[in-house]
Amino acid sequence: MCPVFDRLGRDIAHRPRLTVFIWILLVGGCLALALTGVGGQGLFDRLHSGEPRVPGSQSQIGSDIVADNDETGETISLVVQGVDLADAEAVSTAGRAAATLHTTLLAIEGVESVVDPFVFPGGPAAEEAAAFVSTAQDGFFVSVTLEPDAPDAAHDEVVTELEEFPAAASDGATGLVSSSPIVTDEIIGQLQTDLARGEAVALPISLLIMIVVFGGFLTAGMPLAGALASIAGGLGALYGFSYVLDLDSVVVNVVTVLGLGLSIDYGLLIVSRFREEIQAAAAAEAELGSGERRQRGGKGRHGVDPVLVRALRRTMTTAGRTVTFSAVTVAVSIAGLLLLRPDILKSLGAAGVSVVIIAVASALTLVPALLVLVGRRMLQPSVLTKVPVLRSLIGKLGDVAPEHGFFSRLAGVVQKRPWVVLVLTTVVLGLLASPVLGLQLRNSTTELLPRDSDQRDFIDVVQADYPLLATPAIQVLVEADPAQAQAFADEIATLPDVEGVNPPTAVGTEYHLIGVRPDTDEAGGEVATGVVEEIRALETGDGAPEQIWVLGQAANQLDFTDALIEGLPWAVGIVVLATFILLFLMTGSLLVPLKALLINVLSLGASLGITTWIFQEGHLSGPLGFTSTGGLESYVVAIVIAFGFGLAMDYEVFLLARIKEFYDATGDNDLAVRRGLQQSGRIITSAALVIVVVFAGFATGELIAIKQAGVALALTVLVDATLVRMLLVPATMTLLGHWNWWAPKPLRRLHKRFAIQH
Repeated sequence: MCPVFDRLGRDIAHRPRLTVFIWILLVGGCLALALTGVGGQGLFDRLHSGEPRVPGSQSQIGSDIVADNDETGETISLVVQGVDLADAEAVSTAGRAAATLHTTLLAIEGVESVVDPFVFPGGPAAEEAAAFVSTAQDGFFVSVTLEPDAPDAAHDEVVTELEEFPAAASDGATGLVSSSPIVTDEIIGQLQTDLARGEAVALPISLLIMIVVFGGFLTAGMPLAGALASIAGGLGALYGFSYVLDLDSVVVNVVTVLGLGLSIDYGLLIVSRFREEIQAAAAAEAELGSGERRQRGGKGRHGVDPVLVRALRRTMTTAGRTVTFSAVTVAVSIAGLLLLRPDILKSLGAAGVSVVIIAVASALTLVPALLVLVGRRMLQPSVLTKVPVLRSLIGKLGDVAPEHGFFSRLAGVVQKRPWVVLVLTTVVLGLLASPVLGLQLRNSTTELLPRDSDQRDFIDVVQADYPLLATPAIQVLVEADPAQAQAFADEIATLPDVEGVNPPTAVGTEYHLIGVRPDTDEAGGEVATGVVEEIRALETGDGAPEQIWVLGQAANQLDFTDALIEGLPWAVGIVVLATFILLFLMTGSLLVPLKALLINVLSLGASLGITTWIFQEGHLSGPLGFTSTGGLESYVVAIVIAFGFGLAMDYEVFLLARIKEFYDATGDNDLAVRRGLQQSGRIITSAALVIVVVFAGFATGELIAIKQAGVALALTVLVDATLVRMLLVPATMTLLGHWNWWAPKPLRRLHKRFAIQH
């Protein structure tokens, strides 16, 4: 008996209403903070979007230098389409409208300049205006620059005027307006839409699954109540983190999905064990004589049914302990992200750990309190059993797992031919993992937006029709005088796969920026990254620039990958060591933790392999609604490894806890495996099904990074809960036999002293 969990169960059983009331206050406060914040700025107002920052990297240092020397304000751009610039009358009409637009815009406080082809002598036909005229002569470009200290309202006023301008310029003309705030707002707006859509898909289906598993609305609603509380608490925690960390827009969705899935997982385990304990207690009470039953069945201290108190205390010392242990292993795996340099991974690590804490807190306090308040009504048949079609299904699944059933029979089949199951399962997992060998990483920016996004259309039009205004895929910042900068630009132009180089432009007094156009349409592809590496290999000093910094998506991508490679050994080493120690303290074995770690590597490899096959190679792009960027987002891969490892360990703990419980009671390894799988198999399968639905629900969103993470994590859980937990784990534990629980004598003494016991 674990005194901490026993005492927690007793206290909650005696004060369930107070516990629920405290959670209502916490949920209300967290939602208020997340939605409205302090001073009217909520969580979504504090998010940002863009290339992932890698502090200390060459690309980040260069970007910071450019930003520090940039004395101009925000630029707002308009692409006008559908104006025939070869028609003199059309040019005249558009010119008059442009003159009116200039007057209107310059009258807005904070507008510094307005440039379009009509401001040049000679208009669109002038050589100086070429950059602002479409290559097809069917439109033109308008650029508005704000003063550095322009009021916030200036941006919105300019955008409104630009949106209305095309109709005045020509009948049938259309326009696309863009700026950094507009792109960020569109990404964050899409994130909010995806979040709402994911919850709208995941929550009802999850509730339906749990209704079937538990046989009624009342019981099924409790894990969901814990999940909703965790979502609210997680959003509140993220709002707090936004003041100490730069939160990327994807953090909210990823962390919300994690909190939702874990809360339902943990809630399922608590509710299932409580049902098991209360049914056992009710059956024991029914066998008592009427006098003793009246004596033991009356209200105890605080007016709570003693049977409920005993059932909850037993639940907390078993399932509560397992949930806590599982949460610690998940938190440890996610905390590994804190050891990596990229800001987005640090923020995901910090926010992820906080959400795990909130999820386990709701499972250990809110859900038990609701169970006590419902009490023996959990034993009453659900109204759904009155429906003939559902009666048989709910009657079978809603009951406590019998001693013998499907999962024990499955374990028995595996135990008859463990070597065959081991080899076949390993081969299948290896084949599923094989696409990882060709994995390409990407750090996409606007490519993250949906295919029908106006901002993606704007960038495509600028790249195709206004090449002189398009931002080069690669930029090189040099510390040099104008002559040295031009000589270096000429040298870059001779490199293979370089299509063209823009003339150097001054950045402050000491630097120049050179735009490089690689011979590729993929800003983060192999050609672009190859050009970056070639530029970085060029000699500096002795007449060349003293120092260079290569910027852009490909450079940032290379720096991000280097940061991962640099920090991964430390992160993985610490996570593996911590997980090994935790599993040893739980089982007293050296082989079980080692086996669990190796199996999890296979499981993660398989899920990443399938994800690579889908998103990098473009398979299922139609049904899933995405356009391949040629690889997986680099931070998504890190998320899948960290979160996926934690989720895999989650189910490992669920299964091992029951097997160890039966092994300690019987001393029979094979029997413990069969009974452990039988008692935990349905919960693992149900929890996995729910969490797959949760992740798949969020994969229905439009942002490709969220889609990749949702699909990858859903696959991780699916593979782990089927091939791994149901087949590979029973096979390996059968083959090892009593060696599963082996440890040297000194470590056995250590385990006896510090073990995490029931």
